Amino acid sequence: MRFPAQSFADLTAFMAKLPDADGEAIAAAKARDAVLTKPPGALGRLEDIASWYAGWRGEAAPRVSSPQVIVFAGNHGVCAQGISAFPAEVTHQMVGNFEAGGAAINQLSDLAGAQMSVVALDLDNPTADFSQDPAMSQAECLSAMQMGWEAVDASSDLLVVGEMGIGNTTAAAAIAAALLGGSGAEWAGRGTGLDDAGVRHKAGVIDAAIAKHAVTAPLDVLATFGGREIAAMAGAMLRARAERMPVILDGFICSAAALVLHQAHETALDHCVAGHLSAEGAHRAMLDAMGKAPLLDLGLRLGEGSGAALAIQIVKAALACHSGMATFAEAGVSDG
Repeated sequence: MRFPAQSFADLTAFMAKLPDADGEAIAAAKARDAVLTKPPGALGRLEDIASWYAGWRGEAAPRVSSPQVIVFAGNHGVCAQGISAFPAEVTHQMVGNFEAGGAAINQLSDLAGAQMSVVALDLDNPTADFSQDPAMSQAECLSAMQMGWEAVDASSDLLVVGEMGIGNTTAAAAIAAALLGGSGAEWAGRGTGLDDAGVRHKAGVIDAAIAKHAVTAPLDVLATFGGREIAAMAGAMLRARAERMPVILDGFICSAAALVLHQAHETALDHCVAGHLSAEGAHRAMLDAMGKAPLLDLGLRLGEGSGAALAIQIVKAALACHSGMATFAEAGVSDG
């Protein structure tokens, strides 16, 4: 499936025609759940996850067999403003670590039986410093989104997108501030380990950039404040929707990419669940704005897709129960 846009207008038109979940599959999944050997509602949110997943895969009793994890990496010009505790070279170094299998996301992907890939997006050419100029042109933003779109394996049945990019919590916070309002101080967190003075400086950089650029249209906000890896995550999520592939959202930065899609079209994230609540303080406000309740809350703030990859196990568990349990009739158990 080809990337559907040569302009933001094309992309907006495409999003207005996104496919919906299969209502008949949802009804069939709920009917199956009603006769499984358990009290009604006894598995709580696992039951909701099962019917959600069934609707997007078009099956009454599906299972996850081929999940995919993609880690996108990009560098940010705004690092020139001293907004990160680590230098930009760490992005390069961590990409090597991902490729060598040495990062947390590698271990969690392996545990989940997920195919994992790393996509580095022009790391030697950081985005522009958005405190001075827009981070990306429309063409650059679309190119990064296309990279994300094309990284998705259409044969996968569950997608996690993660990221690596020194400075990208600043970009994510700026996106949230531009789309949802509020000051930089409300959205800026410690990222990879800023002290209080560093967080205040980061918030000030965001406030000044918001005032300078004054953009509000979601895709324009993505181009102005985002990074290539954030745009790529948005592109991958859109491809997943086009393929009716469920998505588990990761933390603060992944959620900023998702927020752009949500603000551009209110149903754009219907195929997504929130994998976890990040320890980055403003993540909950971002999830609340998208109407997403996290599956896990473990104090994670690593990024990389790590929290979402861990949540693959929750989705698998929901479907194992839903699709593997016996019905009352099959088990010869009285249903009252």
